[in-house]
Amino acid sequence: MGRVSQGDITNGVGCAMICGKKILGIIPARGGSKRLPRKNIMLLAGRPLVSWTIDAGCKSKYIDKLIVTSDDEEILSVSKQSGAYIFKRPDELASDTATTFEVVKNLIDNMPGYNFIVLLQPTSPLRNERHIDAAIELLMQKNADAIISICETEHSPLWCNTIPEDGSMRNFLRDELKNKRSQDIDKYYRLNGAIYICNTDKLLQEKSFFIQDNMYGYIMENKYSLDIDNAFDFKFAEFLIQELMCEKN
Repeated sequence: MGRVSQGDITNGVGCAMICGKKILGIIPARGGSKRLPRKNIMLLAGRPLVSWTIDAGCKSKYIDKLIVTSDDEEILSVSKQSGAYIFKRPDELASDTATTFEVVKNLIDNMPGYNFIVLLQPTSPLRNERHIDAAIELLMQKNADAIISICETEHSPLWCNTIPEDGSMRNFLRDELKNKRSQDIDKYYRLNGAIYICNTDKLLQEKSFFIQDNMYGYIMENKYSLDIDNAFDFKFAEFLIQELMCEKN
């Protein structure tokens, strides 16, 4: 059984429950990363990447306990210093093939009694406590079993298609799209990876946050929806943070 220990900073324990529901926040932060090595503890605007998500989770009005689950001792140490509870996941869940559901289920098995799970990926540093709380409030307003954050697509998928080997663009666009302006086409949305909320029983039953029914999307602005996967994303995140700070000031 992995250990759970308290960080040095209060992280939401004892906060008011919403509609009498207990909510467990989980931040999965594996040590291995092939595209951007050690990204979860790389300094983003002077702070470890994982700390941005810990800060958002700690400030949530509704998360009753926030836990970082990791196989990496350095990540666990940084997370504890940033105010999170920590959970050392077993070796079999530290591989590239381990799924997010398996990691979450292992934690649920060791931490029973929570009605809802909020999954916060550390690669979404611009999502903040206002987004988390608004998503949880939407969950309760809709009496939903799951909420997943989404944002508007940067480009309509209707402008996309495959092409043959010779590169021909014949029939690339449907005829009814050829003279349409982009603003006249219906909006499309995509998953942004920032917030996943699910009823614990439904999650265990369907083995996914993306359940079959009674699930709604929480729409976020694109400027908060960056999901860091590579070095370019990391640099862009630093740029966006500076822009958001200027807006705030």
